[in-house]
Amino acid sequence: MSDARPASPTSLDRVPCTIVTGFLGSGKTTLIRHVLENARGKRLAVIVNEFGDVGIDGEILKGCGIDTCPEENIVELANGCICCTVADDFVPALDAILALEPKVDHILIETSGLALPKPLVQAFHWPAIKSRVTVDGVVAVVDGEALAAGRVAHDHDALAAQRASDVVLDHDDPIEEVFDDQIACADLVILTKGDLIDAEGQVRARAALDGELPKGVRVVSVTEGRIDPAILMGLGVGTEDDIENRRTHHDDELDHDHDDFDSFVVEVPEIADPEEFAARVARAAQEADVLRVKGFLSVAGKPLRLLVQAVGPRVAHHFDRPWGAGPRTGRLVAIGLKGLDRAKVEAILAGESVPA
Repeated sequence: MSDARPASPTSLDRVPCTIVTGFLGSGKTTLIRHVLENARGKRLAVIVNEFGDVGIDGEILKGCGIDTCPEENIVELANGCICCTVADDFVPALDAILALEPKVDHILIETSGLALPKPLVQAFHWPAIKSRVTVDGVVAVVDGEALAAGRVAHDHDALAAQRASDVVLDHDDPIEEVFDDQIACADLVILTKGDLIDAEGQVRARAALDGELPKGVRVVSVTEGRIDPAILMGLGVGTEDDIENRRTHHDDELDHDHDDFDSFVVEVPEIADPEEFAARVARAAQEADVLRVKGFLSVAGKPLRLLVQAVGPRVAHHFDRPWGAGPRTGRLVAIGLKGLDRAKVEAILAGESVPA
C-alpha cells in the first residue's frame, strides 16, 4: 500500500533528526534510552555529545542491547561541545550514520548539558548535509524538581552563590543563559522527575517555563524518562527553516566558550559496598562543590558494572550489564565550575578525610 500523502521538498529522502538538549543531570540519557527500548521496529541512530573524557552516556545507551539500534549506530563525540565543534565532529559523525546499512529511519542527537542548540540547528543549512537531513524538532529536557524549587539545576543556589562571591567572574550566570537559550529554541519541552513534584510544584515549574517558552510549544511531564516515542519523534517541524526567528542570548556573539566548567576522570579501584560509595559521591558534592558525577564501577563479587549517576548530593546507582573482556576499571567523570579541586574530589571518593 502506498502512502497517499504527497512527498514534500522538506521530507523527501531526508532523514529526520531530533535534537535533545538540556542541562546536566536533567534526564536526557534516561529519556533517550527509553525511546530506544520502545522504538517499535523503527531503525534509530544516536549521536552523543559528551562533556569530559569518558563516553559514559554512550555506554549507557549501548547497554540497551536493541536490534534496531545496535552499538555501531551510536556515535560519541567527546572532543568538546557539539555547538563549538560542529564542523570538525558533527558532520563526519552524520556522514558515518547516513552510510549505515540498513538505512536509519531517525537520528537522535543528545547534546552536552552546555551546548547551545541554535548553532547546531543552523548547521543543517550547510550544503554538505541540508539535502540529506532535517531537524524534526528540538526537545528541551528540564529538571522539573529543580524548576519547581526555583532553580534550573539541582544545586543552582550553591552555584549562584559561588559566582556572586568571585569578583573576577562575569556576573551573568552562564547556566541561566544556557537554559534560556535551550528553551528559546525548543519545539517541545520535557519536564522530568514528575514523581518528585507535587501538584503545586508542577504549577510552579510550568509557570517558570511560561515566561520563556515560544508560542505554541508544549510541555510534557514524565517520570524516569517514560514517554511514547511518537511524542518526541515525528514532529516534522523542520526547525532549521525557523531557527533565525528564535532569539537567544548569544545571537550577537561570534563565538562562545565553556571556560566556566572543569571536568576530569577519576579511576576508582574495585569497591565492596555501593551504598557506602554513594555516600562518598554525595560528600564530594557537599564538600567539594561537584556539580555532576557519572560513570561505572566494579563491585567485588558482582559480574555486572555498577552505573553511578549523581546530580549534586542526589546519587543513583544500579547494576547495568556484564563487563566486557577488558579490565574491570572503575571510572567516574566529575564535572563542576572552573577551579574544581581535583585532589579534594579524589580524596573524598577514596574515603579519605579532608580539611574543611
